[in-house]
Amino acid sequence: MTSSLVQSVDWLTIAPPTLTAVIALVVLVADLFVPEERKQLLGWTAIGGLTAALALLVPLRAGDRSTFCLTADTQVRACSYTADHFTLVIQLLVLGGALLTALLSLTETREKLPAGEFWFLLLSSAAGAALLPASRDLATLVVALEVASLPAFALVGLKRGDRRSGEAALKFFLSSVTATAVTLLGVSFVYAATGTLHLTELAQRLDDVPGQLQTLAEAGVALTLVGFAFKTAAVPFHFWVPDTYVGAPLPVAAYLSVVGKAVGFTGLILVTVVAFPSYADVWGPALAVLAALTMTAGNVAALRQVSTRAWSAVRLLAWSSVAQAGYLLVPIAAAAYSSDDQIGATVAYALMYAVVNLGAFAVVALVARSHPGNRIADYRGLYASSPAAALALAFFLLNLAGLPPGIIGLFAKVTVFSAAVDAGLGWLAVVMGINVVIALFYYLRWTALLFRTPEGAAVEKAAPRSPAPITLAIALTAGAGAVLSGYPQFALRFAANSLF
Repeated sequence: MTSSLVQSVDWLTIAPPTLTAVIALVVLVADLFVPEERKQLLGWTAIGGLTAALALLVPLRAGDRSTFCLTADTQVRACSYTADHFTLVIQLLVLGGALLTALLSLTETREKLPAGEFWFLLLSSAAGAALLPASRDLATLVVALEVASLPAFALVGLKRGDRRSGEAALKFFLSSVTATAVTLLGVSFVYAATGTLHLTELAQRLDDVPGQLQTLAEAGVALTLVGFAFKTAAVPFHFWVPDTYVGAPLPVAAYLSVVGKAVGFTGLILVTVVAFPSYADVWGPALAVLAALTMTAGNVAALRQVSTRAWSAVRLLAWSSVAQAGYLLVPIAAAAYSSDDQIGATVAYALMYAVVNLGAFAVVALVARSHPGNRIADYRGLYASSPAAALALAFFLLNLAGLPPGIIGLFAKVTVFSAAVDAGLGWLAVVMGINVVIALFYYLRWTALLFRTPEGAAVEKAAPRSPAPITLAIALTAGAGAVLSGYPQFALRFAANSLF
């Protein structure tokens, strides 16, 4: 069999991540020449670049383009970059999440963070995250994963002179490097056993691995999955999450909770469902157990946060994100047991989670301007001083809890629950139901606190001053959440048709 190398590049197909990377370089170079008092221009340039990258998804909406392909004599076509519907949905989530993070970051870069470095690192990470869902060979997948991760280490530790920020960056770095090393070892084993890195070819060749290489292939599959489990913050690889979120600048914590999570789950979907379907009897039960452990550990830890006197809003959202990762794992595990498209449930849940979690972080960033400690107690009586912010945060928390009027949150949870039931994972559906009830306690307690009478009712609480970019981020996420709650079928239908 002979293969020809790439003959041409479809530039429109690769335009979204490419433009994001180009704007990152433009911002880095411009930082050398823009005077200090005009550094805000760098932020608006980054926002403009991310908006343009999102617009470039429109001409790709048919989901039928690919590039960097090898053509063999057998007419089997293996491509390294594919812009199918799954790719476009995840790129929409990633670039949209980066755009909202950029809006939250405008005031941070003006007051606390070095602008040039911050915008370059954010755009570089977003470019890698946008490349990852289109990756259809293991080499491109690992490169995209690292391009998304490496700038994130620096973003977490960018608060110079802040000890917590440095510790958070170190924990994040060590856990991610471990994950990368394990993943690379697994990829090398898989390549040695099959002789290919393309995901579609791997799916075929793993069905017919020679007996003497069977153990090597199984070890490679297991190590690759363990590496991606690190990236998704699944138990027991979740230990870095709370300290990293608390130590990082608030917009970076928001970015990691949505875009960082999307990167890990996208890679996990690609290697399990696309590359390793013949090992579904191995990764299916493993992911089901991980899902149960992850959602339980996240919710129990969040309950412990509620019992402390100075519980932190960011730490609570961090443990909430661990629990949400458990829910996201459920449909992936279910895909091993059912021929139906279960992955659409994960995509639908990820879209819902991205919108409402970024919205919650936007309100937290607003409150942090007047209460730097950002304790939950600081939100007591928020409705009295800032009704719009309190109502928005209540809406976001109810969505995360899966309660009306957060209809999209309820629909997403029902979709994930149905995926487990349809796949015959009744025990996992029961565990999920119990965890949803547990989560109601801390979500509803925080929500109720927003409308309680402020301590010392005679003392007027000053409303937190809301810069225009933060107000816009809250409005965009609240609007998107309201539209999806009014018409949840849109997200569910969009996600159901997203995969391959």
